[in-house]
Amino acid sequence: MAAFPAGIPVVIVNYKTYAEATGKRAVPFTEALLRAAAGKRVTLAVAPQAADLLRVSQATRVPVLAQHVDSLAPGNGTGATLVEAAQDAGAVGSLLNHAERRLTLAELDAACARLAAAGLARVVCTDNARTTGAAAALRPDLLAIEPPELIGGSVSVTTADPEVVRHSVRAAKAVHPQARVLCGAGVKTGEDLRRALELGAEGVLLASAVMKAKDPGAALGELLSGLP
Repeated sequence: MAAFPAGIPVVIVNYKTYAEATGKRAVPFTEALLRAAAGKRVTLAVAPQAADLLRVSQATRVPVLAQHVDSLAPGNGTGATLVEAAQDAGAVGSLLNHAERRLTLAELDAACARLAAAGLARVVCTDNARTTGAAAALRPDLLAIEPPELIGGSVSVTTADPEVVRHSVRAAKAVHPQARVLCGAGVKTGEDLRRALELGAEGVLLASAVMKAKDPGAALGELLSGLP
């Protein structure tokens, strides 16, 4: 996938619904992250709220992901987020099945299929090695293992449960040898990123470590200090 070149670590920042990156704040927030990542060998991507996809994609050069898309075709579906709408707003893909927006297997399969048909990246979130292996059968561009009990916490998954990362990578590659796995939950420091890469992950998905920081750019810079 062009948005996520092979061999380059990936860092995705999920803006969730944090006020710090909502509406008119979304672009300057993103620009601060881009400055922190400048010159680093990393693919930085961000996932703003649906209402902010267009403004961020038009004002910056960072790959922008939707936080979620539905599998509906255009038509009936009040409150849904269409793949077509996300694409027209500049999104290069979407997160799917985040712990805060779980999908059934049928919904996940259908959403992945619609994104693939549109040529958009699929970043599928999972919560353990077993679900990572199952999700790998859908052949997403990236899988992101995040144990829900550690999301937003003070201890990184790479410290609290490193085996879930290692086992998830193995489970994914057993099903889809080209699978690329990220990890998240509590990730915030350069050491966390370094350990994630050592465990076989190819990057991280994070939110609160940057979103809650007094200086988001500095927080991201600290995380990126763990790059090889």
